[in-house]
Amino acid sequence: MTTPWQVHARSLADEVTHPGSRWYPIVAGTPRHTFVPAWWTRSDGRWRLLRGPLADVYTNRSLVTRVGTLHADDATEDDTPTGLPTSSSTHPGLVLTMYRYGQLGEGLDVLDVGTGSGYGAGLLARRYGGERVMTVDIDPYLVEAAAQRLEALDLHPTAVVADATGPLPVGAFDRIVSMVSVPSIPPSWLDALRPGGRLATTISGTWMILTATKTPAGIIGQVERDWAGFMRIRSGPDYPPTDVDGGQLDEREGEHVGTGRYPVLDVADAWELSTLFTLKAPGVRHSYHREPNRHTAFMAHPDGSWARATATGTEPPTVHQGGPRRLWDILDDVRDDWLRRGWTPVLGARAVIRDDGSIRLLYGDWRATIPAAT
Repeated sequence: MTTPWQVHARSLADEVTHPGSRWYPIVAGTPRHTFVPAWWTRSDGRWRLLRGPLADVYTNRSLVTRVGTLHADDATEDDTPTGLPTSSSTHPGLVLTMYRYGQLGEGLDVLDVGTGSGYGAGLLARRYGGERVMTVDIDPYLVEAAAQRLEALDLHPTAVVADATGPLPVGAFDRIVSMVSVPSIPPSWLDALRPGGRLATTISGTWMILTATKTPAGIIGQVERDWAGFMRIRSGPDYPPTDVDGGQLDEREGEHVGTGRYPVLDVADAWELSTLFTLKAPGVRHSYHREPNRHTAFMAHPDGSWARATATGTEPPTVHQGGPRRLWDILDDVRDDWLRRGWTPVLGARAVIRDDGSIRLLYGDWRATIPAAT
């Protein structure tokens, strides 16, 4: 007898894969609701707890399971957490996309970075066997809850509480697939890969999917002609308080006040532009507010640089800037180069990963370097 969840899971499999795919029966046979009994949704400027309906769990979208330090499992309908999402169940279509770029296969040992709800680890264990899968997360509760839910489904990947940027078993994996973004490649990943091993990840602040293989000539790869965004990797229970305080910046008078060359936009949501800007000025945080009579973009960097650009419609913005760098001027320069080229050179770029995890990108006459994390 087909249960309601199986009907929904089959519909999800129809959406994210196809009946001829080996992933089809895996998605259709994995109860996502077991891994995500509760989740957060954003409504009217606040986080609201949901525990159904069942059909919503099987939509092809990410379900936020943790905001700040409060997990939906431990919350009540009266809770109103603040802060950024810190864990989620990634939407299944993107999970399969990352597995495709990871070039997984039978008999390969896989490291799943970012356990989250455990749904991805469950898919991997069902497809390749739990003995071939290790999943890691910084959060003890996430790992424990995922392990219990996997065990209840008779799935047995190795689930470990660990900072994935720290030490890992050397030479233990043929594949590393990350469901969190990293500022550069952790050197421990390079050590953990076997010869011929491959990694697939995204880079923080960008929408790049980076793949690379451990060859005798070094770690060589490319930026795929695709895009994806994940939460940043973290090394503690929450992200440090580095986000843009729009209220504080809204009242600050700039050391330099001028007129921008292009309309204001939500930089973080403009995937090509935000990627190119991050390559030029990594570590900048963005905020964007739209009101009936104006829209405003805020930018801030830990070095004290900041910018505020305000405009009506598509009119040139008034720009206030301060600190050691003029962030909005850098953005305008990036837009100049982007429009001059007429394309985004990062897509398809060759990637060379150095021993320290820094990344050199090359495409024709275009060059960029992603520095090693400090």
